[in-house]
Amino acid sequence: MPHTAYAFGPFHLDPADRRLLRDGAPVEVSARYLDALILLASENGRLVSKDRFHAEVWRGIPVTDEALTQCIRSLRKALDDDAANPAYIETVPRHGYRFIAPVTEAQSGAIPAANGPVPVVQLPAAWPGAAREVLAAAFGGAIAGIVGAIGYVMAGLVAPGVGAASTMLTLVTVNLVLGFAAGAFVGGGIAAGAAWGGRSVAWLAAGGAAGGLLVGAIARMIGTDLLTLFFGQAPVAMTGAAEGAIIGAASGIAAWIAARGESGTVFARIAPAPVLGAAAGAIIALAGGRLMIGSLAALADRFAQSRLRIDGVATQWLALVTAAECALFVTGVVAALVVARRLGPAR
Repeated sequence: MPHTAYAFGPFHLDPADRRLLRDGAPVEVSARYLDALILLASENGRLVSKDRFHAEVWRGIPVTDEALTQCIRSLRKALDDDAANPAYIETVPRHGYRFIAPVTEAQSGAIPAANGPVPVVQLPAAWPGAAREVLAAAFGGAIAGIVGAIGYVMAGLVAPGVGAASTMLTLVTVNLVLGFAAGAFVGGGIAAGAAWGGRSVAWLAAGGAAGGLLVGAIARMIGTDLLTLFFGQAPVAMTGAAEGAIIGAASGIAAWIAARGESGTVFARIAPAPVLGAAAGAIIALAGGRLMIGSLAALADRFAQSRLRIDGVATQWLALVTAAECALFVTGVVAALVVARRLGPAR
């Protein structure tokens, strides 16, 4: 690799010092991805073919084109670039990439870092991309909610009774809204954890847990307050903050695993999600917590005139149903995040 430093926009790329600076602040980029950026900048507008990336960055190690795609996606995040309207890295379909920003050669080490300690600029700090992922997580949660509501009836766990069509529609709508809100909060927590602490498993799990805790607390407060307001009473055993925190943490860990499998298939990246979700659901059930089906059972027990009947959810089956609910939600959220990162404009 060349030892000349490169300046473009607010960035300073120093191959000899192995770092990328933005206005004097270091930008976190992995070693291999930094090699790819150095190769692009050194060509200064000329096409860099996929074969050159494989030969000079991966040095002949067999990798799929998806690994290169993920590399470019990460570099665009680091540069706050947009694939649809690039300022730095342009895609040449089926051939490779070129660096289109004006590049000025500079002496290595000529631009010092900012005085005093500076925060590391993390890759996920591109907030438009984070907003897209939050929305994707919300839709993933909503789809999981719809599938869950239909599954309750198909499995015979929920019997709508009189007015079956309207009750079914209400159940699906409630699950859709709750799933959308839960997905948005958990996805937002994961995005916030990634932005503040990098894509480490601890930060993603903590962010997801915080989002889940918050939405669980809000949902429980609104639910119990509304029931008390209209009917003078509300079940004590309803899902809430603790359950939300556990589900959120599982979602964060699953999202971290999916992000690490950058060269794998979509299925391989999503596969751990249902396992982690089921484990989280089992923990919730063993701790005495409840998710949707458990909360519905509590409502049906408390209000004798309810048209909703809960069948087949005896105590010995509640843990299994709760694990399935949690697995469905975590899978929906993580699958939506993976698809959004693959199909959406990389920033």
